[in-house]
Amino acid sequence: MKYIFVTGGVVSSLGKGLTAASLGTLLENRGLKVTLQKFDPYLNVDPGTMSPYQHGEVYVLDDGAETDLDLGHYERFTNVKLTRTNNLTSGQVYQTVLDRERRGDYLGKTVQVIPHITDEIKNRIHVLAEQSKADIVITEIGGTTGDIEGLPFLEAIREFALEVGYGNVVFIHVTYVPFIKAAGELKTKPTQQSVAKLREIGIAPHILVCRCEKPLDKELRQKISMFCNVPYEAVIEEKDVDHSIYEVPLMLQRERMDDIVCKLLHLDVPPANMVHWQEVIRKLIAPQHRVRIGVVGKYIELNDAYKSVYEAIIHGGVANDCGVEIEKVEAEEIEKFGAEKVLKGLGGILVPGGFGERGIEGKILAAQYAREKNIPYLGLCLGMQIATIEFARNVLKLQGAHSTEFNPNSPHPVIALLDDQKKVARKGGTMRLGRQPCQLVVGSKAAQLYGAFVINERHRHRYEFNNAYREKFEQAGFVFSGSSPDGKLVELIEIPSHPFFMACQFHPEFQSKPNVPHPLFKGFIEAAHAKFHHKPL
Repeated sequence: MKYIFVTGGVVSSLGKGLTAASLGTLLENRGLKVTLQKFDPYLNVDPGTMSPYQHGEVYVLDDGAETDLDLGHYERFTNVKLTRTNNLTSGQVYQTVLDRERRGDYLGKTVQVIPHITDEIKNRIHVLAEQSKADIVITEIGGTTGDIEGLPFLEAIREFALEVGYGNVVFIHVTYVPFIKAAGELKTKPTQQSVAKLREIGIAPHILVCRCEKPLDKELRQKISMFCNVPYEAVIEEKDVDHSIYEVPLMLQRERMDDIVCKLLHLDVPPANMVHWQEVIRKLIAPQHRVRIGVVGKYIELNDAYKSVYEAIIHGGVANDCGVEIEKVEAEEIEKFGAEKVLKGLGGILVPGGFGERGIEGKILAAQYAREKNIPYLGLCLGMQIATIEFARNVLKLQGAHSTEFNPNSPHPVIALLDDQKKVARKGGTMRLGRQPCQLVVGSKAAQLYGAFVINERHRHRYEFNNAYREKFEQAGFVFSGSSPDGKLVELIEIPSHPFFMACQFHPEFQSKPNVPHPLFKGFIEAAHAKFHHKPL
């Protein structure tokens, strides 16, 4: 078993997750079995209770684990199916250790960060290695080198390398080489300081991945190599990409990063065949068609809040050889200025998931505009509930129809709390979570798109369609095209008289990849392009 540890320095949000995922892609395409994991130093048990403004989106796995958005990159870039073992937080580590202490497992010993916390972190790497049976485990350490909360993780991987033998471990450090405009040059000092900090902790990186706006010249690479004690060829340039994050694996391949990793780990494997990946990039850079899609949300100003949704839309574009321009629409803008003014000219409208009342009426107006103007609509989770409320109010004329999440006293609660959620007092990890089967109706648009009658999709919600209103909706041409196998829970809705009006209670964005786009996004972009033909990019 071989291990790769990815750390970061200087600033956060450098793209450690993308670098780890891209390396995973290259190693997979060399015929190796890879798995990836993320260590997050914060004390929350998981990001499930954190605001998207604090943490970006919560990425949900098949087993219902609420995890960091980097796990989305791991699944999109590789063929790995991740579980809760692939994401570890300080909160989980301390909770486990303290539970053991309360049980008396430590037999009266003083419980300390070293060895008890670090041992638990190392144990998690071993557990994943054992479960995955992978050739290589890539572990990304969240945060920035030098952060107090990250120190136990860095100490743990230092110890781990010593235990498994240095020939089986590669340390990759992702760092920032800023361009100082006034001086007109790139500066290496932050990188030198960051590596010095890492070496103080006892970790000497084998490879430096340098994030930069401008290319690194030979002289600069030599300087970084000398001052950071890293071979010249192991100073890797990772320049800002021109078009898409999916260019990163090809960029790292050009820098021969996977060759260096295989050499350090004594792996004799053929070069990565990236032909299929190059075709994805071709469709992203020079698509035959073009379309504009509006995403109507409440966390629009933060790009990471809807990360998987934006990526899945792009994948839908790739499937149709169609360049997608994503228009980020603040729901409250629609409330202020009206749907016509804000949404005019869009090829498709998508309402993603979310929580809380802010912007709800704007989303309802967006769904109404899409339905009445025959604009392709795709609703995800809350987006399905929005479509239901809109239809109840404007087609069924049920005045005051709403979700009990936003109006507990609604005269027509067309969306209501799940029965088993009514007694739930704790917020974390208590929603309907993870992979669930869904039965599709024969002859429906959904069955046609999926090419199947039973599908499995990931969930993250507490509220559901209220079956007391089912008959009323069906009589008005609202089709329930997907439901739980027992028929009790509505999972997918569509309006057959509309060019494309579909919404689902689950999160299809979590299962979309650039080379395997999700059927709903593929169909949505196809319909949007058919509605509004744009010239090629």
